[in-house]
Amino acid sequence: MLNIAIDGYVGSGKSTLANEIAKKLNLKMLDTGAIYRSIACEYRSRYDLLLSADNVEDLVKNMTIEVTFKGREQHVLINGKDYFGQIREEEISILTSQIAPYISVREKVLSVQRAFAKQYDCVMEGRDIGTIVLPKADFKFFLTGSEQTRAKRRYDQIKDKQTVSFEQILKDLQARDYNDTHRKIAPLVPAKDSIIIDTTFLTLEETVNKCIDIIKTKNT
Repeated sequence: MLNIAIDGYVGSGKSTLANEIAKKLNLKMLDTGAIYRSIACEYRSRYDLLLSADNVEDLVKNMTIEVTFKGREQHVLINGKDYFGQIREEEISILTSQIAPYISVREKVLSVQRAFAKQYDCVMEGRDIGTIVLPKADFKFFLTGSEQTRAKRRYDQIKDKQTVSFEQILKDLQARDYNDTHRKIAPLVPAKDSIIIDTTFLTLEETVNKCIDIIKTKNT
């Protein structure tokens, strides 16, 4: 199987890049973040936003996760429920960063990720794909970008759907960066063999072409 790992900071363009690479190379794409976000939606539906270790463990204990596709659009079913329309809410973004570090949650998602990689030639994106999930991936890319640039991308993505200020988006992004890089389990760090790409001054097309060129060069 051909496995491509894309890791990086929130707002660095991981999901969009992974989707474009998957389309151009005719691969399946697994949006790992959407899985964690869907779990957060299920948590909110049961326990509201009051986070506790007991609630997380209770949620995960008998939880089922199914990844399905409508065309190229990924949907994640948690206990049979599809939260597709809710996963990009800012409230869910914050809750996701709080839930994701739990070992039980990560182990549950890890089993889904690795099963997917064994079944499909794929592009997988997240925050620990190259280090933990697919340490033997054929290609590993790690995306970075300035806080201001990443916050602006996030703001443009949701401003027409939610009432939120750029300043709040930036503050939340900084908090998520801290949580991602300081968690004890699978912190956000580039794998030693990752190709690091700073997207601050790159367009999507430039970033995609850069990665595609690397993949094609090494595959010839």
